[in-house]
Amino acid sequence: MKAVITVIGKDMVGILAKVSAICADKGANILEVTQSIMQDMFAMIMMIDISGTSVPFSALSDELEALGSELGLKVHVMHEDVFNSMHRI
Repeated sequence: MKAVITVIGKDMVGILAKVSAICADKGANILEVTQSIMQDMFAMIMMIDISGTSVPFSALSDELEALGSELGLKVHVMHEDVFNSMHRI
């Protein structure tokens, strides 16, 4: 199973490192990352494998969203099933 993490907000040092650290701590494997910095705005999309996580999906999502709140960023975590359902025609 996979999940998609999106992060948007004002650019600062360590965003990718902090998101990655939470993923690693919970046993999620990062499969792909794309990021852009547009003027002073940071935007990232990360695909992770959650099949080996040590916590429920909701706990991982809550921790990443809490990190976003702490840093003044919008962090959204979407399970692959929801993502696929939203984009199915």
